[in-house]
Amino acid sequence: MIKKIKTEELKVGMYVHDFNCGWLRHPFLTNSAKIRDDKAIEKIIDAGIRELYIDTDKGLDVADAPTEKEVNQEIQAELRKISKPKQIDTRRVSVQEELVRAKEIKKEAKKTVQKIMEDIRLGRQLELEKAEHVVGKMVNSIFRNKDALASLGRIKKTDEYTFFHSVGVSVLMISFGKHLGLDPELIKTIGTGALLHDIGKMKVPIEILNKPGRLTGDEFAKIKEHVEHGRRILKEYPGIDEVSVLVAAQHHERFDGSGYPRGLKGDEISKFGQMAAIADVYDAITSDRCYHKGMLPTEALKKIFEWGEFHFNRELVHQFIRCMGIYPVGTLVSLESGLLGIILDRGEKSLLHPTVRIVYDMKKGRYVTPYDVDLAQPLNGGGDRVKSYESPARWKIKLENYL
Repeated sequence: MIKKIKTEELKVGMYVHDFNCGWLRHPFLTNSAKIRDDKAIEKIIDAGIRELYIDTDKGLDVADAPTEKEVNQEIQAELRKISKPKQIDTRRVSVQEELVRAKEIKKEAKKTVQKIMEDIRLGRQLELEKAEHVVGKMVNSIFRNKDALASLGRIKKTDEYTFFHSVGVSVLMISFGKHLGLDPELIKTIGTGALLHDIGKMKVPIEILNKPGRLTGDEFAKIKEHVEHGRRILKEYPGIDEVSVLVAAQHHERFDGSGYPRGLKGDEISKFGQMAAIADVYDAITSDRCYHKGMLPTEALKKIFEWGEFHFNRELVHQFIRCMGIYPVGTLVSLESGLLGIILDRGEKSLLHPTVRIVYDMKKGRYVTPYDVDLAQPLNGGGDRVKSYESPARWKIKLENYL
């Protein structure tokens, strides 16, 4: 049986099923391991891991620890409580209409990041104006429709992860800032910092940055230096806004002080750094890499909520979940009727009642001519309900073809 325990409950003889750290480097070769001595426990605690999952069939038990199923049920219930409707956004166009522009903006943003990072690696000066220009376009797109760019942000090429990740985090931070009601100019500044948050990686040896396998301790130490490299690069640019620097300098800090490079804790981390920590981890764990498959968005939100107990500002985690929606646009879901649909538009009255584009009938085992249903309108054919999220790969559905 899989159970969740706190690291202080670990004992020699337990079997770790999942270190539950997502973005952290843990001191073991795999994500599961038998605890054979006290030194192993010390390593886990030193890595900043606060809670993990054990397999009681393979090792010692903790009698009153909750099961994985119980934890998931509790988290799902909490997510539903968090998902309160926000005021209706009247300044918007449809997802389909904005997607046309969003595709070109995403392409331009990726090329911009790639050019800027190549310049830094070659020792050239940062061209901040190019970043600010494309971020301005991203801000305008998100203000027209908050979901179009975000849905495209999950479509990344694994061999260009660094560039697409930078764009993805910027999109998330712009959306997050809009959700929090921040001033548009401040949102642009945050978005610029997010677009450049990993610029320091260009000072890391390329063989370490692109290594497909597990990093050694020394290699990981080199990777961690990218934050300070990035801060120095940005600070050297005359007139750069301090908020942009904070986003880049603090995106790996953690609320409990377990982050890096400075081990800042709580309000020692700026609000913008706290936001960036959440957005960075969410984009990272939903991205496919050469060595692991990214999580589905709803799974990732559950993990963000779970890790918010220690590593993130809990109130900002709640706001981020409201910003994204339990089922973000572009998520494949199964309905109680046996139909499969893609979240097309999040419900304005309730995040649990989105508009869904129906694409597949599971009962009949066949694709259907796509049609849209607003689950908030039961009298107009929307009496169905979302049952759970689904893996597009399992059903061989390419989401971008239907959006």
